[in-house]
This record gives sequence, structure tokens and C-alpha cells, in this order.
Amino acid sequence: MLRRLHADQPDTFAFTPDNMAWAEGQITKYPEGRQASAIIPLLWRAQEQEGWLSKPAIETVADMLGLSYIRALEVATFYFMFQLQPVGKIAHIQVCGTTSCMICGAEDLVAVCKEKIAPGAHELSADGNFSWEEVECLGSCSNAPMAQIGKDYYEDLTADRMGEIIDELAAGKVPVPGPQNGRYAAEPLKGLTSLKEYDSGKTQYNASAQLAVDIGDTVKRIDGTEVPLTTPWQTRASKMSPPKNAEKKADRMRGASSDKSAEVQGSEAVAKGKPATGSVTGDKPELLSEARNGAPDDLKKISGVGPKLEKVLNDIGVYHFDQIASWTPDEVTWADQNLVGFKGRVSRDNWVAQAVKLAAES
Repeated sequence: MLRRLHADQPDTFAFTPDNMAWAEGQITKYPEGRQASAIIPLLWRAQEQEGWLSKPAIETVADMLGLSYIRALEVATFYFMFQLQPVGKIAHIQVCGTTSCMICGAEDLVAVCKEKIAPGAHELSADGNFSWEEVECLGSCSNAPMAQIGKDYYEDLTADRMGEIIDELAAGKVPVPGPQNGRYAAEPLKGLTSLKEYDSGKTQYNASAQLAVDIGDTVKRIDGTEVPLTTPWQTRASKMSPPKNAEKKADRMRGASSDKSAEVQGSEAVAKGKPATGSVTGDKPELLSEARNGAPDDLKKISGVGPKLEKVLNDIGVYHFDQIASWTPDEVTWADQNLVGFKGRVSRDNWVAQAVKLAAES
């Protein structure tokens, strides 16, 4: 199925301050030079904030991760969980239409959506508050038929109950998610028939539904204040002892001295757009104070270079394809180490060969 960006796009996108803090925390999960791995959670948070993924949102995430826009678009258009068009202001309803749900009445649920919301999937209701679509299996087959509304599952549905849920949402209420026929989770309707000794210590609702009730985020647009920001992986990393001889091995690989303060100062300098002053391997290439004739090349034409990385290159004095095309292996080594946040990118994406071709074409 061909998925395109919506014809009507907002001018800009920006994370809320709390969502930005969350996104920056997620990026720290990944090793230096591999921040692009955070693209799915960041795109998802952008969608949770706005309800759908706009072009400015996708490009904002790409800039944060140093990705070219096309790579971020590839992810956003590949995964159907990303909505590429506006959805209902109150709720977007996803009705499972795969085998178990289909034979248990999914078609009746779709009919309710067509009647109460809009005749076609992804169409907004007349008031703009609701939208719907039929989706593939959502993995709740034992509670068929079911639908995902906002963040949560509504299971064991009937056509009548689906209509009631839409009416309740329209009235400003948020029905409790989970089974809608009295079941606690996925056990037989009349209760457990085995393992009864484990049927204790329950919360009022099953774990997923209880969490939705406690946080209150079922159909809410997420602004980042719903739960405290935690980054436990940072704590774990700080407590881990380095492997035996790791320091010496790292120094040998970098060709650097063991003076860590110089390395830190150099990293901070490059992050601010200045060449590092610490000891590094490789030869520093010729850098410019400004673009020739005030006309820099579009370095984003190099695969793997996005707007953020282009700015980093400009800040350290790289403006033209022929500069990169002339880099020797030792100069590539220097560049790989000095592009803080993008280490190893030059050799990994073979910039020199790309730049030679682009320089010849320009």
C-alpha cells in the first residue's frame, strides 16, 4: 500500500519542553554514533503529542538524530502504526479485522464506526472529533472482537457497546479500557478453571487497564508531564566498571594520551562548532573560515548528512564537496573522531567517494 504525506501540513512542529526532555533522554540509550536508533520512539512521541505525524514533525526528529530527511520518511511511511494524516481530536479508533475478530463480529463494529463517525476509513467526523480505520491483528484474539482506541485496547466488544463508547467519549468521558463484558483479563468469562491459587492480589482492573486508569492517558495527547522522566540506563552505565585494560585499549585505538580532560575539552569544542584541541590520531584536513564566494555546497546531497550534520561541518570549516573529496585516509580518521555525535560517519558512509562524484557534477 502506497503511503504518502498528507496534502495539508502545519508550518512547524516542536516538542513540548517535557517531551523534548524525554526525547533527549531516549537518545542517550544508544552508543555514540548510533543515535539514529532512537528514531521510532521519537516519532512515536511526536505522534502521541499531536495525534499524527506531520512532515515538520518527521523532519524535526531527523534533525535531532542527524539523519537525512528521506531516511526518517522511510521509517514513518513503512510502519502503519504511524498516522500520516490528521486524526480525530478526541479519538482515533482502530478496529481489528483479522480472523478471530472478524468471525466474532468485527464487521458490526466497522458498521458502527461508519454510521457514527464517517463512511470511509481515515475520514474525520463532521465535528473533527473522531476518525477510524480497520487494521490487521492487534494480538488480542482471545478477547475478540476488539479495537484500539487511543493508547488502549477495548475488548469483548459488541456493536451496541462500541456505539456507547463513542457516545461516552463524545460527552467527555473516557470509558475504562480492557474487556467490556465483565472479564478481568483473558480468563473464561465464568472465572478461572485452573491455577485458582494464583487468582489473588488483583487490582480493580487488569494491569494494562489499571495503568490507563491511574495515568489517565487513554485518549490524551501526551505532553510529557504524565509520568516522571526516568533514564535508568544512565544510572546502570555509571555504575558499571570498565573491563580490565579497557582504558589502555581505548587509548591505543584512539592514539590518544590518557589525559581525559583534554579529550573532554575537545569534545565540547567540536560540539560548539570548533575543532578539538585534544590529542587525536589522523591528520587535520584543510578547513576554511567561510564558504568560498559566500556560496557553500549543499552537503546534504551526501548520503547520511542531514541539516544538523551539515551545520556541524560548516561550523568546523567544511563547506564544499572538493574539500571532502581531497581527504586522505589520515584526514578521514581525523574527521571521524572530531564529528562529535557522528563519530565514524565519514568512513561508514564513504563520504570521500560521494564527494568526488558530487564535486565533478557541480
